[in-house]
Amino acid sequence: MNSIKRYLAFVTPYKKEIIFTFIIGIIKFGIPLLIPLLLKYVLDDIIISTQLTPDEKMDQLLPIMAGVFFIFLIVRPPVEYYRQYFAQWTGSKVLYDIRDRLFAHIQKLSLRFYSNNKVGEVISRVIHDVEQTKSFVITGLMNIWLDMVTIVIAISIMMWMDFWLTIVAISLFPLYGFAVKYFYAKLRRLTRERSQSLAEVQGHLHERIQGISVIKSFANENYEHEQFKGRNDNFLNKALKHTSWNAKTSAVVNTITDIAPIIVIFVASIGVLKWGLSVGTLVAFVAYMDKLYNPLRRLVNSSTTLTQAIASMDRVFEFMDEAYDIVDRPGAKELKNVNGEISFKDVTFKYSEEDKNVLSNINLNVQAGETIALVGMSGGGKSSLVGLIPRFYDIDQGEILLDGTDIRDFTVTSLRDKIGVVLQDNILFSESVMTNIMMGNPNASEAEVIEAAKAANAHEFILNLPEGYDTKIGERGVKLSGGQKQRLAIARVFLKNPPLLIFDEATSALDLESEHYIQEALEKLAKNRTTFIVAHRLATITHADRIILIENGVIKEEGTHLELMNKKGSYYDLFQVQHLE
Repeated sequence: MNSIKRYLAFVTPYKKEIIFTFIIGIIKFGIPLLIPLLLKYVLDDIIISTQLTPDEKMDQLLPIMAGVFFIFLIVRPPVEYYRQYFAQWTGSKVLYDIRDRLFAHIQKLSLRFYSNNKVGEVISRVIHDVEQTKSFVITGLMNIWLDMVTIVIAISIMMWMDFWLTIVAISLFPLYGFAVKYFYAKLRRLTRERSQSLAEVQGHLHERIQGISVIKSFANENYEHEQFKGRNDNFLNKALKHTSWNAKTSAVVNTITDIAPIIVIFVASIGVLKWGLSVGTLVAFVAYMDKLYNPLRRLVNSSTTLTQAIASMDRVFEFMDEAYDIVDRPGAKELKNVNGEISFKDVTFKYSEEDKNVLSNINLNVQAGETIALVGMSGGGKSSLVGLIPRFYDIDQGEILLDGTDIRDFTVTSLRDKIGVVLQDNILFSESVMTNIMMGNPNASEAEVIEAAKAANAHEFILNLPEGYDTKIGERGVKLSGGQKQRLAIARVFLKNPPLLIFDEATSALDLESEHYIQEALEKLAKNRTTFIVAHRLATITHADRIILIENGVIKEEGTHLELMNKKGSYYDLFQVQHLE
């Protein structure tokens, strides 16, 4: 029920449209209820009447039928159109608002969340589950009430015609109530399980499509097919259980629906033969059984639809309730002017409660404009350390100061706005080169984008692309080389023009020519800015003002390249291993 209350908060802004749709829906559903009454009148008062001549019967029949044709050909079509249009319009607007809220939520979730959850499962909740909830608006807030009003009107007319025959007609209603109570509690659980298994299939599929080059390179197609088959089989089993239970429900409901008119025909026939019930009343009652039990059948089927919608609602709000790891402190202020002095004081960090410390009691003071290189074996904590500066993760103990103020006292957005990050594997989007560079500053002019590309040594290769700056580069920049992707990433940072820089393995895994271009661009970018460089290839960081060697989450050595070489410690050994002296 909590999910329903929360969902109604998204529906409330459109209550006028829902009320309007409901009103014209009453007209739409009410018009067909005239047919059985018309049938009774035509049979009893015109066709069977012994008091009218054939010509008099035709004189009465023609104007009545003309009126009926007018109602069904002129009045009903626009009513039906606007009911359908506003019902779908309202449902689509509610879904738009929910997805908009979810996308904002997605962007606030920390990297820790994405390291523990598959992207495909997130997409499934935003697309599939949200779409499933649309039926709650159309069915739950409109059609159910319209069907209930239709039933009330039909029963009222039937009561007016014959009270006791109406009691017979509705005698099976309690069985419907039992069916709903018995079947739909389990159906909701089965629906949730089916949706979760579908999300798992989508998550696995998304991951494998992204890594299709790895699958092909290892010739693992058959193995991966079996892995997918296992998840697909699980979804099939959940879907078949859901289908089986749904089919049982339909069988019970349809049996009740089919028996009810038979009972009425039997009792009404006896009424015609023994109690003086008119033939027109019998025919009208049989016709009203269709008008009565079809809405009732829809109500029961709506229970299935609503059960699926509510189960999807539960999954949507479960995702929407995912807590943020990184939040602004109360009273956090905007970071405006940055000098660039950064201090780590007794900083300790681990990725989760179950993990051991990645960093332990780190103390490091970095002067404004200083270039700091972080080196060491893989897994030592270098990338974790620089990831704490823009608050991709929050520290467990200690503090990180920027110009003497704890970075947690600044709003996250304003802090990150002052930091430029270039990674080893930068994410590029499948849009144009121009759009990708403008990620650094969406309000930049074309001239500013070109200037940033030139500074990043990217302008020349961009002009050689088929459509220059308008070239679509494919998902994750698949149409570009590694060096070209890195230069676009650097151009983004040039365009952003931040006072703080982080280069995390920005030149690793590149050929010598690309490395030369990128190293040149990085040195130009780092001039007069506080810069952190994470590197494995030590030849790329010998120019740094200070080199910090990190092993097992602690600082082991610190100094310039010459100082550390003269010390002949771990840095010297590492340098020797790389044959770079």
